[in-house]
Amino acid sequence: MPVKEVPKDIKPGPKAVDISPAQDGGIMKELKVEGKGADEDVPWKGDKVLVHYTGTLTTGKKFDSSKDRNEKFSFNIGKGEVIKGWDIGVATMKVGEEAVFHIKSDYGYGAAGSPPTIPPAATLIFEVKLYDFHGEDLTMEQDKGIMKRVKTEGKGFEKPNDGSNVQIEIKGVCDGAVFDERSLNFEIGDGASSNIPEGLESAIQKMKKGEISQVILKSDHGFGKEGNTALKVPGDYSLCYEITLTNFEKAKEAHQLDAKEKVEHAKIFKEKGTVFFKNSKFQQAAAKYQKIVDFLSLDEEDQVNPFGENEEQRNELLRAGRLNLAMCYIKLGRWMEARDTCTKVIEDKGDIAKAWFRRGEAHFSLKDYVNAKVDYDQTLKLEPENKAAKNKLVLCQQAVKAEKEREKKMFGNIFERMNRMEEREKFGMKGDSEVTELEPDKEVSTEKENTVEA
Repeated sequence: MPVKEVPKDIKPGPKAVDISPAQDGGIMKELKVEGKGADEDVPWKGDKVLVHYTGTLTTGKKFDSSKDRNEKFSFNIGKGEVIKGWDIGVATMKVGEEAVFHIKSDYGYGAAGSPPTIPPAATLIFEVKLYDFHGEDLTMEQDKGIMKRVKTEGKGFEKPNDGSNVQIEIKGVCDGAVFDERSLNFEIGDGASSNIPEGLESAIQKMKKGEISQVILKSDHGFGKEGNTALKVPGDYSLCYEITLTNFEKAKEAHQLDAKEKVEHAKIFKEKGTVFFKNSKFQQAAAKYQKIVDFLSLDEEDQVNPFGENEEQRNELLRAGRLNLAMCYIKLGRWMEARDTCTKVIEDKGDIAKAWFRRGEAHFSLKDYVNAKVDYDQTLKLEPENKAAKNKLVLCQQAVKAEKEREKKMFGNIFERMNRMEEREKFGMKGDSEVTELEPDKEVSTEKENTVEA
């Protein structure tokens, strides 16, 4: 008579360590392969981790494996994206580490389990390898230019906005050496005046009161190619900050202000933007000019113009804000945004030469020479003595002519080849003994005349 096989009941090994918060044996960890780095080189809450794993029941039955899918698994620590045992367990691992976690149901799928894969009240065994972890990427491009890691959670839900007065403590490290350690107050958007880089300001706007974070900045979000002579930071260096947001007072948003207050705020933004522009801080200047647009633009649902007697001032400031914003975009090489911003000015008031010229500059840089020519022509109608527009108009004409010549030659070659093929077919010949190589695009000089100012 065959002997009935007894189901396995896999238990943690003798070297397993209890890492559960309550020390109740709910999460037991067995280290298989030591990871790299110091004991503190482990993921923090909010960090994104990359792992391979295999999950089994205590019977030895496998229920899931990223290895079988040949696809590593990623999640954010402490955000409730995985079972609690994973959040706690993976947060104890170093890069390269391999470990086995025995996770009881209280830290897993609970009394109900997750049918049909996970039985009720099941203890789960996960073999996990940690490949990488990093903080939250705050850049729009997701290029890891501004990485933020939360060391100590803050309080509440409020975070600073642009214009907030913030009180912080910072410690900045570059190439292993401390270059900045101080407490200070400043206004978000004006950090450059206090040697606070743009990337750090962006990170502060993602923090809560009392929060302590680590922020790592690539050079283009730090002090750039020029570095910072006052702080003795060389150019093209990454920076690492530990920052504590001690306190802050939020700035009023546009919807919290009446028409007169919006106009007064816009004047302040314009002054600050101009200071940034004159100091070649075009990103910061653009942020201030954008605030003018945000504060003074009308909402679509407005039935009546809310600015009343302030309407004339509002129009002048809004046009100036957009024109200066377009100039910043040109300096930053953001041609499409420059084009669209100038178009807004032209739609509002079509007799402003700077709007036509700057849109022409954007079109020219986008190699849209036909529309650039239209804009430079209109600039000269409004300002006949504008030398920069005259020079660019000549370049446009040359570029348009070169493009027509190129197209003529290209299509001429095509038609010639088609005629030859027809002749060959007519006399029963096959193939084409000649290969015609089209002439590449000719380079057109796009040297700018820097004769306009924001």
